[in-house]
Amino acid sequence: MVRRTRRESRPSESRETHYRQITNTLPKPTVFSADEVENIHQTSLRVLQELGIRILNKAARDLLIRAGCEERDDLMVHFPADLVEEMIALAPPNFLWHGAPGYAVEIGPNTLLFAAGAGCPNANDLDRGRRPGSLEAFKEAIQLSESFDVIQKLGPSVEAQDVPVAMRHLETLFIQVTESRKIPFIFCRGTQQVEDSFRMLMMARGVDEETFRNTPYASTVVNTNSPRQIDVPMAQGIIDFALWGQVNVITPFCLSGAMAPITPAGSLTLSHAEAMAGITLAQVVRPGAPVVYGAFSSNVDMKSGAPVFGTPEHIRTNFGAGQLARRLGIPWRSASGTASNAPDVQAAMETQAGTWGAALAGANLIYHSAGWLEGGLTFGYEKFITDLEICQTVAEAMLPVETTDEAIGFDAIAEVQPGGHFFSASQTMNRYATQFYEPVISDWSNFGQWTEAGSVSATDRAHALWKKTLAEFQPPPMDAGVRSALMDFVARRKAEGGAPIME
Repeated sequence: MVRRTRRESRPSESRETHYRQITNTLPKPTVFSADEVENIHQTSLRVLQELGIRILNKAARDLLIRAGCEERDDLMVHFPADLVEEMIALAPPNFLWHGAPGYAVEIGPNTLLFAAGAGCPNANDLDRGRRPGSLEAFKEAIQLSESFDVIQKLGPSVEAQDVPVAMRHLETLFIQVTESRKIPFIFCRGTQQVEDSFRMLMMARGVDEETFRNTPYASTVVNTNSPRQIDVPMAQGIIDFALWGQVNVITPFCLSGAMAPITPAGSLTLSHAEAMAGITLAQVVRPGAPVVYGAFSSNVDMKSGAPVFGTPEHIRTNFGAGQLARRLGIPWRSASGTASNAPDVQAAMETQAGTWGAALAGANLIYHSAGWLEGGLTFGYEKFITDLEICQTVAEAMLPVETTDEAIGFDAIAEVQPGGHFFSASQTMNRYATQFYEPVISDWSNFGQWTEAGSVSATDRAHALWKKTLAEFQPPPMDAGVRSALMDFVARRKAEGGAPIME
């Protein structure tokens, strides 16, 4: 056998990563048997038919009644089980989700998308401390999400509390389409706000109304008011997004022991029922409308009532939610998160547990994957960076394992004598720069090297990286005429008073 020396070995190329479209190759765990899944599903249908859902929006009630539902006392709508099954069967099992031209991701069986922490009324970093959310913080969070491929989906990261609610949708969508190529989030706080946002998005993407209505370009998150209620703006959001062919991410927020039964199976039964009610409404409005089945169930601290995340209950409930989502055959959204108040070990531990739990469960979209603190009350800049390490590790773990003869490595094993090492082996020299994952923020130096470099903690390294990322950020190119048209639209609608929130 001819052995190549280090000098003769082919030089290794630099490593490239591609996180835009992640395929989940991992086996899915189960906590329920097939019979138990079916029992939970049938019990959820029984909840819808016998107990009903209170729907506060009259237009939504009227649509459902015309489709075959029954309204009883106190705005309660009762759903026939066969109607629910029929409507859910119309929802697409997968679809292509479009950002700016040239940016699109598929969501469906075995795909995985990450979204940053969302809906946070506060922001926090080591320089400026904890502060109320602002438009500046929202813009910075969008720029951070744009800068890292593993975050494919934008969200309402930080609430811009310095902008009146009637104007907020205009300012936040303008930032999303001018600072990022990725898939934007649109608030469902009333039909006029939604339609303003859709008009802006059509301008930004350069498409006409017909194309827009037949292509998923945006999403909203519809949270039910667990237990068993859908409020006025949320129901209207389902209607508006379905009519326009845009994506409803319908997500009950069932915390076991608080807004849901204390058992994982009971919590999932309620969550499943509420999600199916929202999906049914979307399909009644427009058969085939794209929807995402949401399941964000964890538990509360029974001593304080505060929500907690990354718990064993959170993980097991995610496993069960994945089984129920696959029973429906619809893409599904889960979430990670932490109850920690600081970007500390607890925050990292809980977020990692929650993210892995959702990924193993087969979630197709994981919200709050990066930057979420205080159970969603704060978006943390350093936390965003450290959480990227978790997201990218999950993505890398899902890559197929190479099993060519060269990878299996008989020749490499034969080349190295007993008691030797593989550092200078031909296989190592050919692959050393591309074989292993390169971390975002982890420091793999030894103690002496780390001490000589200043003993910098992971949080401090994350602090430096987000500042560098924002300082060097360049927005994606946009036609000057399109940008000007968007600015004019925002200015005109603000002068007209914007659009008040629907109540």
